[in-house]
Amino acid sequence: MFSFLRRKLFSSSPAPEPAPEGPQDGPAAESPSAASLPAPALAPVPADLPAPVTPLEPAPAPAARGSWLQKLKAGLQRTGSSIAQVFTGTKIDEALYEELEAALLMADAGVGATEYLLEELKKRVKDTRCTDPAGVKALLAEVLAELLAPLEGSLQIGATQPTVMMVAGVNGAGKTTSIGKLTRHLAEQDSKVLLAAADTFRAAAREQLAVWADRNRVEIVSQEGGDPAAVCFDAVSAGKARGCDVVIADTAGRLATQLHLMDELRKIRRTLGRAMEGAPHEVLLVVDGNTGQNAFTQVKAFDEAIGLTGLIVTKLDGTAKGGVLAAIALWVRERVAQGKPAVPVYFIGVGEKLEDLQTFSAREFAQALLS
Repeated sequence: MFSFLRRKLFSSSPAPEPAPEGPQDGPAAESPSAASLPAPALAPVPADLPAPVTPLEPAPAPAARGSWLQKLKAGLQRTGSSIAQVFTGTKIDEALYEELEAALLMADAGVGATEYLLEELKKRVKDTRCTDPAGVKALLAEVLAELLAPLEGSLQIGATQPTVMMVAGVNGAGKTTSIGKLTRHLAEQDSKVLLAAADTFRAAAREQLAVWADRNRVEIVSQEGGDPAAVCFDAVSAGKARGCDVVIADTAGRLATQLHLMDELRKIRRTLGRAMEGAPHEVLLVVDGNTGQNAFTQVKAFDEAIGLTGLIVTKLDGTAKGGVLAAIALWVRERVAQGKPAVPVYFIGVGEKLEDLQTFSAREFAQALLS
């Protein structure tokens, strides 16, 4: 499931051991640790572009992914346990489907996704003539995996130099921490990364990003009290001049109801485009899986404002609302049917350590949820 990324190598010293815990992105943010983030599924450079020098190192060993899957199962236990209880009986009847409907709604799958899953499940039970509750649960896992499939996607870098990423999210979602983890991975893969501290709205945000920059030995562009759009413009200009592979702009945490801040996001997006044609190449939103349907509302609002290209869903551990990915998946399916681009989930997080942020697999998620 992992692919290779072809990109130019830069000479750099090995990534340092992490410093003591730095400031966090809100009270519920994830904390960094000394473990290394395994390589995500990064797409290759398109064939019509000049081929960079060497490929990315191979994906992590199966044992490492196996350990991650165990964490994913544990993280989704609160969501999955209420659904699994539905299949403890011996009859496949209307009462079972009613209980399953209630469990899916409680898991924040949403009305539309719940109706879709139930309808598809009933069809498959009828077609397969399944009479065993355990078999019905296995069929549900198949239906759920197919629903979630449009959320799979590969974060692509290397098609342009630099690849410019704009990252948004509300305070406390783990936005800056996720940027730090992604930066650590890219730096360990010999990509030259430049950070833009454009979160000038939240106190200590610039200092927090500076800690991550120092920890990962990457450069950072920041201005105390500076205009966020100006910081982003300077960062892209510096990234081009210094031959950076990736420029990541950390924008201010905000709510969709804060219209003046959402307008500022639009301004940042326009400014990035003026700094480099085609930028930003990725517009990522970090959402907190604990917030359930509120996370889905954020996805739609931010997409309308700045046109999202991908998601990072954090803190799926310890939540009973992991079903929200089903609601997001149904929305993405409808977008694709209308000829609009998909908004994939590039990464999901189920813990505080660096290795707890991993690439998203629909089948792994469905199996972990219903195991």
